[in-house]
Amino acid sequence: MDKGYLTLETGEVFEGVLIGEMKDSFGEVVFNTSMTGYQEIITDPSYAGQIVTFCYPIIGNYGINAMDDESITPALEGVIIGDLCETPSHYQSINKFSEKLKQGGVPGIAGVDTRFLVKTIRSRGTVKGFLSNCKVEKQNFPEEKKTPSWVEKVSTKKIQFFKNNGPHVVLMDFGYKKSILNALLEENCSVTIVPYNTPFEKINALNPDGVLFSNGPGDPMELKQWFPQIKKISQHCPTFGICLGHQLIALAYGAKTEKLAYGHRGANHPVKELTTGKVKITAQNHGYVVVDESIDKNTFDVTYRNVNDQSIEGIKHHNFPIQTVQFHPEAHPGPNDTAHLLTEFVSEITSFGETRYAVK
Repeated sequence: MDKGYLTLETGEVFEGVLIGEMKDSFGEVVFNTSMTGYQEIITDPSYAGQIVTFCYPIIGNYGINAMDDESITPALEGVIIGDLCETPSHYQSINKFSEKLKQGGVPGIAGVDTRFLVKTIRSRGTVKGFLSNCKVEKQNFPEEKKTPSWVEKVSTKKIQFFKNNGPHVVLMDFGYKKSILNALLEENCSVTIVPYNTPFEKINALNPDGVLFSNGPGDPMELKQWFPQIKKISQHCPTFGICLGHQLIALAYGAKTEKLAYGHRGANHPVKELTTGKVKITAQNHGYVVVDESIDKNTFDVTYRNVNDQSIEGIKHHNFPIQTVQFHPEAHPGPNDTAHLLTEFVSEITSFGETRYAVK
């Protein structure tokens, strides 16, 4: 195997062996603390533009199956792991981890001291990295190229419809995970997936019973021009926001967001449900949070908070049936402590019926 190098913009160099697609790559270096779910992670569109470091020491041990991809094509820029298992053992396995990367055009490095890399990211804050077959001096570190919005890259380009017998949900695709679609279908919903920039008039023409704003990659402020449309859509019928969708709805109502030092990514993040005091373990993948002081407390209640840093994990509108969460209720991979939230959303849609309130 050829040697590979991850060079951080702060000057540190990490050596390993190249796996996956043999090409240079540049992106934000982040880490995920999940013990399982590497297949779902590398196919999660929210990782667009990022190089993902796996904290769990061995990756590939249960192979790749035919069911757990969260998108058709991986959108991440690269993968960094400790030990690579090339002899997977699972009855559903159809492929090796390294082959999955190669087929998706994703470069990676194995044999890296990921523990030290994660400690470096935590001390430096999230940093850019360059993945290559040669070392790069700090003064020669490549400049970041201007690219279109990552959401624009991963969002569907055409409307897709999935027929069922229950209420009709429009899924606004900012980079949705397939697990969100599956969860809605399991609740017997008909689902229409639409591009992220679909205006209110087209959404209204679809006659939805509810709207779900999905997860997705990047800085939510890059979508600033769509905030008025997002607000208008959310005031038309019951609305649920997940991850980026949570941030966008908050921003549309005047809140602000800020970037975390190194984000929340993993399947073991505790959040406190403020109405009951109960703590739920959740799956998360985000680098931005809603600023606490920017929430209008006369408009929204904060429903969940992160136990570790007290950041906002959920809000609920006082007057409109609008609820959002920063974590992933569908939790794939991860615990199902909060799966009931999607069930409750569908129940709210059903009880809301055919009534509509005036759009402000």
